[in-house]
Amino acid sequence: MSAYLDHAAATPMRPEARDAWVAAVGELANPSSIHGAGQHARRVLEDAREVIARVVDADPIEVVFTSGGTESINLALKGAWWSRPADRDVIVLPDGEHHATMDSVEWLRSEQGARVRPVPLNSEGRIEPAALGAALGPDVVISTALLANNEVGTLNPVTELGAVAQDAGVPLHIDAVAGFGHLPLSFAQLRGEGGAGIVAMSVSAHKIGGPPATGALVVSRSARLAALHHGGAAQRDLRAGTQDVAGAVAFAAAAEAMAAGREAEAAHDAALRERLRRGILAAVPEAQVLGAQERLPGNLHLLFPGASGESLLYLLDRAGIAVSTGSACTAGIAEPSHVVRAMGRDERDARSVLRFSVGRTSTAEDVDAVIANIGSAYAAATGAARRS
Repeated sequence: MSAYLDHAAATPMRPEARDAWVAAVGELANPSSIHGAGQHARRVLEDAREVIARVVDADPIEVVFTSGGTESINLALKGAWWSRPADRDVIVLPDGEHHATMDSVEWLRSEQGARVRPVPLNSEGRIEPAALGAALGPDVVISTALLANNEVGTLNPVTELGAVAQDAGVPLHIDAVAGFGHLPLSFAQLRGEGGAGIVAMSVSAHKIGGPPATGALVVSRSARLAALHHGGAAQRDLRAGTQDVAGAVAFAAAAEAMAAGREAEAAHDAALRERLRRGILAAVPEAQVLGAQERLPGNLHLLFPGASGESLLYLLDRAGIAVSTGSACTAGIAEPSHVVRAMGRDERDARSVLRFSVGRTSTAEDVDAVIANIGSAYAAATGAARRS
């Protein structure tokens, strides 16, 4: 029996979302068509938009459906760049962001001439408001920040970060992909004013039990964004193309189920995480927990001194246990964790980490399978490390 502890990469689809997708996928009409079938598809789509808006506490018009978190992040950052005032050319990028953000900003730097201003993380992987404030100024196009770090699970003080950006007159984008579904979230309370402060927030369906390749960018009415591509006036002229009705409906069903069970699921995840933490530290006393105590409820990020995280992952996988060395977006690339490096650790430590993430379908048996195998895996991995 396999044990899946990589819910931070993708969590299994909820039955409610699967059933909603199957029911809606027969809606073959284009929701932009003006005939009856098209208008029925439009009503179904807009009902889904209203559900997502209700869950994130936003206005329906602020919800722009996308193909997932990566597109949402690209739309926020590139859209802000392409609509920037002429006297602004800096993007503020905290260390340790997701690769969707890092790679988007790097493209803007190399291809569009953007200047990039970094913001350090503290030793627990958190963005400090004072550090963000020191990087902001009248030359900044947009800043970005994670709601929760997708690798180490540390929560960022986004309310305070938004206030700092508002005071500086700078738009702030929040990457909420990792935190969505685990934390209470109100865009209405976070939203900035006058095009400054928090103006956009990225979320994705596959993190909450919805379908993959479906997400949204929640965009304030005051945000200045240009579209990534063109070919129609759908969704406030921010995203052209035929909208995915079935994906939106399934996303909405997952969001409703998540919202109804969030507190219970968070308690379930936190309890299993603590069982896992105690068991691993008992089996491998050398292991160290990275990240802050204020973290995602299902996240446990561990440093295993002297062992290759890649070797540990392989050994656990052979035992039927699925974990991660970091973001799924770096899968297949043997590179040290940039998040761990940003926290002040050296490259050796950055190559010796594993991320365990439990979710609503995780069980005590899954956790116990890890505990039963981690000691022998660590012994084998450190032996391999000593021989190499």
